Amino acid sequence: MDGLISFSDFHKVDIRTGTIIEAKAFPEARKPAYQLFIDFGPDLGMKKTSAQITDHYTLEDLPGKQIVAVVNFPPKQIGKFMSEVLVLGAVEQDGKVVLLEPNQGTSNGIRIS
Repeated sequence: MDGLISFSDFHKVDIRTGTIIEAKAFPEARKPAYQLFIDFGPDLGMKKTSAQITDHYTLEDLPGKQIVAVVNFPPKQIGKFMSEVLVLGAVEQDGKVVLLEPNQGTSNGIRIS
């Protein structure tokens, strides 16, 4: 199987839980997207990102939703917006994204392992 990584490689990826505090329209994005402002707890604080999740979610659906994100990628400039984390989702065959969510509430900032 191609693409195998070691367990130590996996541990380099810092995946954490966070809660979406605010979601805004992102009309400047090339593909339909939202700007998300996410609370990752006292150690990491608030982080922002853009996410192409407009097919399954409205702006009103998102505040209060707990998600899973990679928090140790370098920031990425997307238009005039700086994305600081990568929210994780399952990408369907048609390209629509379903957010990964803990099935029970956790504290913000809990590491996924």
